[in-house]
This record gives sequence, structure tokens and C-alpha cells, in this order.
Amino acid sequence: IITAGLAEICAGSIAMGLGGFLAAKTEEEHYYSELAREYREVKELYEHEKQEVRDVYADYGLSKQAQDTIADVLVKEEKKGVDFMMRYELGLEQPQANRATKSAITIGASYIIGGIIPLSPYFFIANSTSALYYSCAITLACLFVFGYCKSKLTGQRPFSGALKVVVIGTLAAAAAFVMAKLINGHI
Repeated sequence: IITAGLAEICAGSIAMGLGGFLAAKTEEEHYYSELAREYREVKELYEHEKQEVRDVYADYGLSKQAQDTIADVLVKEEKKGVDFMMRYELGLEQPQANRATKSAITIGASYIIGGIIPLSPYFFIANSTSALYYSCAITLACLFVFGYCKSKLTGQRPFSGALKVVVIGTLAAAAAFVMAKLINGHI
């Protein structure tokens, strides 16, 4: 159990960490391709870009004169115009440096911690059935604490948020347990 658990934690943390890395890299690549497109449009489609700026400010109820003045200033100053369009037209913010690496490390480390918690009783208890019961109890307690803290931080009702996380974790564990029993032919 310990060997299989550690192997799964190792493989899972690498897979999840790489997934986080690739997702952040894809987001970064998307941002920079859109940035290049906006710079190209400011040069090649100057009047069109000015109209896009006007459209944004029209949604805020600014007068036509104010829209024209702002559009003239923003698009004339290329960097400011592009920054404006990235933020307000496309809703994109410049990714933080090393975000992909930080994401990979955070996700991978979280996966390791999350995997060690339910596996830990097996390090200290020789009877696998007893270790399973302790593993379930420890995991449920950790899920409750995590759900409570998450809900507190996000402004939700802490107790109901904690219960949601416990229920979701329990359903996931039950599904894995049933699947293992089916594969072994015990159901």
C-alpha cells in the first residue's frame, strides 16, 4: 500500500504540476500573441482602433467629444493605447514573471501534501484495515479544516463550506473505493 501510494503521489504530483505549468504557459503565450496583434492593429488599423476605444467609453456614457479626445490620446501613444485595449477590450492582464513555474511548484507540492495525509497512517499501523479507518478519519478532518478555511477566506459561510468539501471528498473517495472493489472482483 505504501509503495503504491508513494508511486501514485510521485506520478500524480508530476502530472498535475506539469498541467499547471502548461496551462500558465498557454495563458502567457495567448497574452503575448494578443499583445502583438494589438500593436499590429494600432499601426495598420489606426482608425478602427480609435473606434474601439470610443466604443469602450461609450458604454460608460461619456459624451462623443470626450470619447474622441480620449481615443485620440490613447491610440496616438501606442503603448498606452495597446495597454488600454488589452485590459478593457480583451480583459487580459500581463502574466506575472515565473507564473508557470510557481504554478507547477504550488500544484505539485499541494498534490504531495494532499496525498501524504491519507497515506500517513499506513506508515505507523501494520494492520491495513485499521490504517484505512485512521486514514479516513484524518482525511475527513483535514477536508473539514480546508473547507472551513477556504470558505472563511472567500467570504462564504464557513460551516456549510466545510461540509461541502467533506461531502465532495467523501464521494470521490467512495467512487475510487468502489472502482477498486469492482476491478478486484469483490463487488
